[in-house]
Amino acid sequence: MTTFPHPGIVAGMLLVVGVGTAPDTALCAGESGGAASSPDDASQRAASTAPRVRKATTGTGPVSEYLGNAPNPNEPDTLSTGHIGNLFSPPPGKAPDYWDGLEAHLSVQGGIAGNPWTRSGRNFGQFYTDRANTLTLNQVLGSISHPVTEIGGGYGVGFVAEILYGSDARFDPTIGMADKLITGLYQIAPTQAHIDLHAPWLVSRGIDFQIGQIYGLLGAEGTPALARPLYTFNYASAYIVPFETVGVLSTTHLTAQLDGILGVDAGNSTTFGGAGNNSRPKGYIGLAFAHMMHGKLDGHVIGHFGPQGNNGPTRFSADGWTSIGIGRAANSKMLYNGDVLLTYHFSDRLAATLNATYMHDDITRDDAYGVTSYLAWDINPSLRLNLRGEIFRDNTGTTIAAYTSTTSYTDMLRNAPYPYYIALPTTYGELTVGVTYKPEFVNRHIKFGKFQVRPEIRLDKSLNGTQPFNRAATVEDPVVRHGTNNMLWFSCDAVWSF
Repeated sequence: MTTFPHPGIVAGMLLVVGVGTAPDTALCAGESGGAASSPDDASQRAASTAPRVRKATTGTGPVSEYLGNAPNPNEPDTLSTGHIGNLFSPPPGKAPDYWDGLEAHLSVQGGIAGNPWTRSGRNFGQFYTDRANTLTLNQVLGSISHPVTEIGGGYGVGFVAEILYGSDARFDPTIGMADKLITGLYQIAPTQAHIDLHAPWLVSRGIDFQIGQIYGLLGAEGTPALARPLYTFNYASAYIVPFETVGVLSTTHLTAQLDGILGVDAGNSTTFGGAGNNSRPKGYIGLAFAHMMHGKLDGHVIGHFGPQGNNGPTRFSADGWTSIGIGRAANSKMLYNGDVLLTYHFSDRLAATLNATYMHDDITRDDAYGVTSYLAWDINPSLRLNLRGEIFRDNTGTTIAAYTSTTSYTDMLRNAPYPYYIALPTTYGELTVGVTYKPEFVNRHIKFGKFQVRPEIRLDKSLNGTQPFNRAATVEDPVVRHGTNNMLWFSCDAVWSF
């Protein structure tokens, strides 16, 4: 989620290994995802990501979400039994029709991020888990969807509609789409609303189009609870990639293993006109690949580019906060995002992922970048070990921010004054160890869906001597200078999904 801290605040060693998602997982790349989900989560993941997901040829491990997301028009049975949804099923002996593929899915996530040493009540450098020591309903995420299904002549049509309620919605608005309908700790946010089309054009495997609101494509961790391996986010996936975009995205199936990505949109979490940030288009370009190296390697190389600043005037609140508007200059000030994601499947039970993300902002003159690695190991069918390590650099201190009111982030996007605090230029290090436990003694008694818990322990540290953690700041000086140089915290969430 690219951030735009106050434009007037421009203050001016280790490669972590590991990464991933583990066996029988589907990798959703970007705020579209980048997370691990097991076969039990497959139906929820299919509905909570823009494209459909195809398993690797080995039958295990995460794959790029961009590959295999449309049926092969050369196959006669494009609506196979694997596409039948949970809302309708055809009577015995009746061939399935289009609407037999309609699916509905729901997930509920709640948790607590424990930090006994904070004096601010916040976990700095976090969005969804920013409230320390507070039991929170993070999200109730519901969707109705239909996979891309052939309608004749090699064309296919599908759709996804998804909405989120909970504390996570504070940081996942799309301006112009019911934002600030509710303004407390628990809010509501549409997260997906797109038509999916397959057209037999240009190349033998055709082109897919997604038109409407979709999850961002960059980063390694996504908004849905099951679109990330841990409860807490890494810095890069939270702060320097788009969470939502509204526009048109095309996926050209160049080969069985390689897709071309091209799209145009209104920008991060904005729409058009008065709900936009400026009058210039933004867009994606990149490549996604899967099943390389005998089915073991998947990944993508994708960029998102365009002016992202707000071209409205700078506004002031009575208590001294300001907005991010810089006038017409925003129309020509570029923001560049680049993302490289690689996942390697060592075996059916072990996978590693490496994610490198970069952002340059012409407005703040900030270069922010990070490298995150993951290792996921399925110890047994009920227990997965997840390890994550990250190095992240914020060259000016303006990117990693705490948004202190329940509407700060939305106000920032809307060019309204908003309270926040930031840090000095900092190199952040982060190590997280967690497990995903699916208790069979519980799940065998649940008629619908599956239940899992994900405890973790995490250490965040400033690697260049700054002290950004466990303290707040003031409107007169919104930079945390005398906090602590590390933050040790303990978190756990529980997720039920079907």
